[in-house]
Amino acid sequence: MSDHINAQHEPVARAPIEWVKTLAKYREPRVGRSWFELAITAGPFVGLWALAWWSLTYSYWLALAIAVFNGAFLLRLFVIQHDCGHGSFFNNRALSDWLGRALGVVTLTPYDVWRRTHSIHHGAHGNLARRGIGDVYTMTVAEYNAMGWLRRLQYRAYRHPIVLFGLAPGYLFFLQNRLPLGLMNGVKYWISAMGTNVALVVGLSVICYFGGVMPILLVFLPTTLLAATAGVWLFYVQHQFEGASWDHDADWQMHDAALHGSSHYVLPTPLQWLSANIGIHHVHHLYSRIPFYRLPEVLRDHGELATGNRMTIRQSIGSARLKLWDEKTRQLLSFAQARGR
Repeated sequence: MSDHINAQHEPVARAPIEWVKTLAKYREPRVGRSWFELAITAGPFVGLWALAWWSLTYSYWLALAIAVFNGAFLLRLFVIQHDCGHGSFFNNRALSDWLGRALGVVTLTPYDVWRRTHSIHHGAHGNLARRGIGDVYTMTVAEYNAMGWLRRLQYRAYRHPIVLFGLAPGYLFFLQNRLPLGLMNGVKYWISAMGTNVALVVGLSVICYFGGVMPILLVFLPTTLLAATAGVWLFYVQHQFEGASWDHDADWQMHDAALHGSSHYVLPTPLQWLSANIGIHHVHHLYSRIPFYRLPEVLRDHGELATGNRMTIRQSIGSARLKLWDEKTRQLLSFAQARGR
């Protein structure tokens, strides 16, 4: 297991709470840089969308290839929306929120609903008493062993890679996001979900009116599915890895969970750019107000954070087999490992 991640073997020496004051100096967004990042993301996204649509006249395969590649820019737009939700993209809260709502139509994610559930995720990650909203649900070994065969089968199906990374992204973005699940009693969240749905229907209707069904099938769907799948994978490996940790409410501490329960996903430079540095997730969780484009500054200035919780792509693939939290050994285990113990 030591081949996968060094979080337990090379811990960050400074206490997590002590980092907060240090990281505060990176929190201020640079307005010009924020607009620049939006332009170099939204511009290529719109351009590639138009190019893929135009390519339908000559080759469906070419249009499909362009659409799939464009999913990377849609993923980057989602991270910008994510920063808007944290109030880290612009100093102006209203501007951040309205940009986030606009991007939420493109990403199929009702902004106000997502912002609230994501806030819950940040405030509860690693807390065994507060699982179930904004996370990949993880059972403990004891909970799993206490379940009947049907509930175990359901959990095994839920955690299977085909479901998590094959079926779940489409379900999450095309279906689940159409309702404010988890926040059904809030009028604000119904307005967010229904407003996004209406804008999405209008947008797709306009595309269909001018281009027929093929732009929907060969441009919209592939672009969205690629971005959704990449996003789900990134979210998974950011919190499901061998160095991750969970605690009961009495022992849980938010800053400890933020730093030690989030990975540092080391990606090749092009992929790090396309994913807007979201792999530097341990720093993001520790201080979520830092704009994504300033996260590399933190690693540059603080080598201690640069070496903690590191995980490569090859190492991350092995994390897909981890399913259960063992409270005795404080490790994530596969079903086979849990059975053996």
